[in-house]
Formats: sequence, structure tokens, C-alpha cells
Amino acid sequence: MKLDIFWQALYSFFNSAQFRLINEIVLNELGPFSFLSWPEFSQEEFTWVIINCYDSSSPRPDKLLWSHLKYIIKNEVCLKNIISTTNTCFKLGYWPNHFKISSTIVILKPNKSSYDSLKSFRSIILLNILGKLIKKVIGERLQFQVVENNFIHHSQLGGLKFKSTTDTGIALTHFIYTEWIKNLLMSTLAFDIAQFFPSLNHCLFFLILGKVGFNPKVVQFVSYYLVDKKTSYFWNNFSSCFFDVNIGVG
Repeated sequence: MKLDIFWQALYSFFNSAQFRLINEIVLNELGPFSFLSWPEFSQEEFTWVIINCYDSSSPRPDKLLWSHLKYIIKNEVCLKNIISTTNTCFKLGYWPNHFKISSTIVILKPNKSSYDSLKSFRSIILLNILGKLIKKVIGERLQFQVVENNFIHHSQLGGLKFKSTTDTGIALTHFIYTEWIKNLLMSTLAFDIAQFFPSLNHCLFFLILGKVGFNPKVVQFVSYYLVDKKTSYFWNNFSSCFFDVNIGVG
């Protein structure tokens, strides 16, 4: 009984943004952006993503590791079938239910004085290995296109490819010296949007994709990709039943 309460508490905590209202008016400031084409995925996109995945990562719900998938795609026929499946999913606006199932591993945050609060825990979401690969490839494509379309501000550095801590320091130094030249004082305000991607509102996300200029078939696919997801929580040797997950992009 206590475990059931624990699982429900974890679910409520990690999905606390599920019923929060969104203000769509903020999107009126966006665009217009040019329409983005969406060509079929290539073999190079898949091979580049998978070679950068660590073999030592945790086993997925399907019990497979990246090392297994790396071995599988050495067979050119297997790789072509994976790419064909991905392209077909986009054409149909469909994502198989097998890939919507995840395991959420609950771990302790280090160096906490006590662990009697849910804030002392964090979650790691594990997807079935093939679905994770396809998700990574899609993520690379989405990021490339939004940068190419000048949707992401040049000062946004976190979470972007080819951006580093050094880039952040250079940008900050530039802003400081620019203000000094004007004989002005410079103050810096930094903040972190905690749990941004796990808490992302789906409706807002779809609207943003349309505003950026993505092909309607991309928006349709993502809208199906994000619904009817389920996860099971794992803590030590205990596991929960499946919970519906209606926020985030995991």
C-alpha cells in the first residue's frame, strides 16, 4: 500500500505541469518564418547519430543496448528497413505503440542532507532502443532546421549542437564590454527552467512547430508521437504499474 502511494506521489510530482494553462498569445510575436521542406531521412543521418551513442548505457525496456543496435545496422538491409519504417511513419503520421512505452528510473540526487522530499529525486526515462534511435535522428533534424530558419536566437547556447561553455563565456564577455564602451554598468541575471522538456505542454508545442514553418506532415506526426504514452516507475528493486504520460517529449 505504501508503495502505491509512493508511485502516485512520483507520478504527480514529475507530471505536475500536466493541467497548467498556457497562454497562446505569446506566439503572436513569432514569425513569419519561411516554410521548411522535409526530405526523407538518409542513411548518413542514422549512422552519424548511432556512432555517437555510448555502448555502456543502461538496458532499455526491450532489454537491448546501443551495442546491439550498432551490430544490427552493420547489415545494410536492416538499416534500410529502419530508415524506410521511419519515413513511412512520417508519411502516415503514425508512431507505433511499442515505441510509446518507457521505463522511468528514479534515482537520488547526490549530496542531499535528507531524502524525505520528492525534490531529492530525479528521473531518467528509458525508451525502447529502436524508438530511441529514431527519436535522436528526428531531434537532430528538427534542431538543424530551426537553426537554419533563424528561429533560435543566436544568444541561446544551452542544449544546442556545436555550442559549449566557452561560447557562453565569449558571448557574456561581449555583452559586458559592449556596455562598458557605453559607460554603462552591466548586471547578469541567470536562470534555469527546471524540467523543461519533461514538462513541455503538447498543445503549445504543436502550435510552435506550425509557427516555425514545419511541414504539416511533421506537425501531424509529432501530434501522434506524443499521445497515449505510458511509463512504469522503477526504484531500487521495485516497479510500478503503467501510468499515462501526457506531457513532455520523452
